[in-house]
Order: sequence, then C-alpha cells, then structure tokens
Amino acid sequence: MEQFNNFLVILDSNLSGSWWFPALLIGTGIFFTIYLGFPQFKYFRSALKIVSGKSKSSDSDGETTGFQALTTAMSGAVGTGNIGGVALAIWTGGPAAIFWMWITAIFGMTTKYVEVTLGHKYRTKLSDGSISGGPMYYIEHGLKSNAFGFNFPAKSIAILFAFLMMITAIGSGNMPQINNIALVMNTEFSVPKWFTGIFLGILLWIIIIGGIKRIASVASKIIPIMGLIYFGGALIILLENYQNVIPSFNAIFGQVFTGSAAMGGFLGASFAMSLKYGVARGLYSNEAGQGSSPIAHASSKNKSIDQGVVSILEPFIDTLVVCSVTALVILSSGVWTEKFDTNFSKTDMVILQGIYSDELDQDSNFVYPDQIAELTNYVQNINSNVSEFNGSLNVQNGNILNKNITVIHLRSIAENVIIKDSNKDLFTGSLQINNGKVDQSRSDSVTFQGKSLVSSAELTAKAFSNGIMGEYGGKLVAIALLLFAFSTSITWCYYGDRSTAYIFGEKGVIWYRNFYVLCFILAAVIDTTVVWNIAYVVVALVSIPNLIAMFVLRREMKTLSDNFQTK
Repeated sequence: MEQFNNFLVILDSNLSGSWWFPALLIGTGIFFTIYLGFPQFKYFRSALKIVSGKSKSSDSDGETTGFQALTTAMSGAVGTGNIGGVALAIWTGGPAAIFWMWITAIFGMTTKYVEVTLGHKYRTKLSDGSISGGPMYYIEHGLKSNAFGFNFPAKSIAILFAFLMMITAIGSGNMPQINNIALVMNTEFSVPKWFTGIFLGILLWIIIIGGIKRIASVASKIIPIMGLIYFGGALIILLENYQNVIPSFNAIFGQVFTGSAAMGGFLGASFAMSLKYGVARGLYSNEAGQGSSPIAHASSKNKSIDQGVVSILEPFIDTLVVCSVTALVILSSGVWTEKFDTNFSKTDMVILQGIYSDELDQDSNFVYPDQIAELTNYVQNINSNVSEFNGSLNVQNGNILNKNITVIHLRSIAENVIIKDSNKDLFTGSLQINNGKVDQSRSDSVTFQGKSLVSSAELTAKAFSNGIMGEYGGKLVAIALLLFAFSTSITWCYYGDRSTAYIFGEKGVIWYRNFYVLCFILAAVIDTTVVWNIAYVVVALVSIPNLIAMFVLRREMKTLSDNFQTK
C-alpha cells in the first residue's frame, strides 16, 4: 500500500501538484468570466428566480425539475469536501489555502455555467427512455467543427472522458466519502469501520437501483435539511468564538502570497502548497470544470441556458458558504494547531534521525526556530538537512528506547508515542526501520499511538467539540458527514453509470453499479491518505479533456449566453 501511495504522490505532483493544472483550471474560469461578461454576477439574481419558480422555464423533455437537478448536483458536491476536505486544505496548506479555495469558487461559478449549459444542450434520450447528458456528448458532437481548422478525434476523446469519469466516480465520489464516514463514526460512536461500510453499502445499492428519479428525490430532501442543521451548529461555534473570527480572516488573507507560517504544532506551509491544496480542495468541493455536475443537470426539464444559469448557485453555496463556515469554525477554535490523542497512520508517519522540538516559550515563539525551519522544509519536500532513521527501533512495554529519534505524524512532531501489538497489548521487541518507515513485513502487526495533529473530518469534529457543544459537536459533524457524504456517493454513482451507458450501453450499467458498491464497502477500511491521493489524481485527469472542450466551444457558448441576456 505504501508503494502504491508513493506512486500516487509522484503522479499527483505532475498533475494537480504542478503549476500548470491550477493555471489551466483557474485560467479557464477567468477567460470565460471576461469573455461572457461576468455571468456569475450578472445572472445571479436570475438564478435565484428560476430555482424559486418566479421565472418559469420548461422543456418537454427531462426527468427532474430544475431545483431537483440543482440539489442532485449539489449532493454530489456537498460532502466530504465541505467537512473533511476543508480541514485537509488547512492542515496541508494553512489558512492561506482557504483564499485559493474562494478564488477557485468565484471563477468556478462561470466554469460551471458553461459546462452545464453545454452538457444540457447536447443531451440525448437513451433507448430505455432515460435522459443522458454531460461532457462526453458535447465533446463528441461539439468538437466536430472547431475553431482550430481541423477535426479532433471527438468520439475517442469523448470515450476517454467517459472512462475517466467512471474511474473518478469511484476514486473521488465514492471512496473518500465512505472512508471519512467510517472514520468519524468510529471516532464519535465507536462503530467498527467494516460495519459502517457494509451497512451503508447495502443502503446505497437499494437507492441507486432506482435511477435518477429516486436519487433526485433523496437528494432534494437531505441537502436542504442537513445544510440548515450543519449551518446552525457552526453558527453556535462562531458566536462562541466571535473574538477569533476577524483574526481568522487575517490569517487567511495575511499570508496568501507567502505561505502560512509555523504555529503551535503546525509546521507551516509554503505559498506553493497553499495554492495547490486550496485549488485542489476548491475543485474537489464544487467540481467546477470537472465535468460531473453537467451529467446531473442534463436531466432537468429547464431550457439549457436557464439550467446553466441555475448552476451558478452551486459553487456559491457549496464553497463560498458551506466551506467558508467550516474553515472559520476550524480556524476560530484554534484546533488546527493543537495535538490530540490518535492512532497513527503508517502512510503519514515517518521516524527521523535526531531530536527535534516544537516547544514554545512564554510568548508562544518556538524555542528552537532553526529546527522548525528544517522540519518545515522537510514536510514540504524542500531540500533540508533532516535525515530519516534507518536501523532497529527498540521497544519495551510500548515505549521506544532509542534516544536520538523523532516521530513525525501528520506533519507534526508526535508526543507520548506508544506502540501496541496486533492484540492491542503493549509491544516489546525490535522493529526494523527503513528510510523512516516500519518494515512492511511488520507494519500490520503493530500500531503506533500518541498525540499529533489531526486532519480531514476528524479535525472538523474536534473544532465542533471544542466549546459549548462539547462531545455533541463532534456527533453533529459525524451525522452531517454521514448524510452529506452518503448523498454524494449516491449522486456520483449516477455520474458513473451515465458514463458507462455512453461507452457500453444500458446493459453495462448494472455491472458498474455492483462494482461501485463493492469499492464503497472496501474503501471504509483503506488508509485515509491513500484514498485522498487517489481522489487528487483522478479529479485532475478527468478535468483536462473537459476544460479543453469548453474552450473549443467558446463561441457557441457566447451565442447561448447572449441569447439569455437579451430574452
């Protein structure tokens, strides 16, 4: 598993972790924002009118209302990314990452407007009477005549996109959702991860077998209710920590172009990391440019351009409202720099040669700033003098006897480290360490525990629990994540089965659904870091052909947009 994760890290470093992908993603949004005359601002009121029914728009074909299509698409977006993904962005990129999430969302509103309009326009009715639309259709039919003077292999590119969407539905819309659900349910309610996976897997299969109408019905009920409950709980935390809200904004804006400085247990993050994880989390949260939402919006009875206008609301609600609330709760509570008792993930743990300290003086300054600077470079893969430990780790009654080592977990210096064996008893013996990692032959036989930073949904749960709500705050997060993430998994299966139908026909859908549920169950017990790295890679891969196709069809989109403006 560790080798596979290392492969994913290398792959991601050349995709979303590279400079060109954020440039392509945000650049597409900026281009269309200017090219179409800032539609995210110009048509915002129109979007509210259409979705509320004050402005009528109807089409003879379709399986859902505009509101149902919007909530279905939002159920695919509002999930782990809003609860665990925001926390992950702060843990890796610091508060400054939230700024880049906002930038991604603002320009993503235009990107969403474009892809949803095109996806709806080129939709088709399948032989079973169901509606199917999305980027694969406008790639196939829209790229035949293009502004570059030659024909793209449109069908081949469309098939490639659909295949990547099938994989992305599992790697992004499926696995991170159940993984985080299982983690939080285990933390807050002591429910075994495997039980959560099996129980929700069966429920998932029952729902998705009913197709888009049942999915839309479930989504339109879950998202509004749970959104209000989650927002209400967050508001309580923010009111309690009101004095820290303004400083939280200062932290977000103050280090946008410099990166986030080391603080408490947090070892800092460079500008590159803030940008990378802010954009990546923004994309994962609102899916603008990814090509997934157009598949849900294509089922709407609204006119194409009207449904495109409605979709502007999606990144606004998802990222600028829900994600921002989560970020402010985490930052204002201060838990993002605190260490908590936790079980260590082998993937996120490394043993270093030498003793390092993040001790603070009475003014909350690091006692050994040079050590912190070296560790900050190390965790960010920047050249440093830090050396990984090689040799035998001697352990007695769970305690490490080696004196000249430091355990790093989740990019923080671990404290009070205890090692247990497979029977949960205190371990006595020696462990072979290679390049800072426990030898794979013994990796599964021991468990490391101690105090370190926490990330993902666990960090959000800690933020909600750190105050007047107490343990009930963490339980609220667990329930919110359960409903949000589960609805996301439902919707993403629909994205995957529409893509399957495009390549293999309707007969292939049932096989895909069964495989989707199987992966859902298995992902409940897989390492969280591995799951997130899979999501990073597949999201970047599926976005590329979609963004290119949108640019090629820019003139067609301009005509459609101008027609809405003048109607």
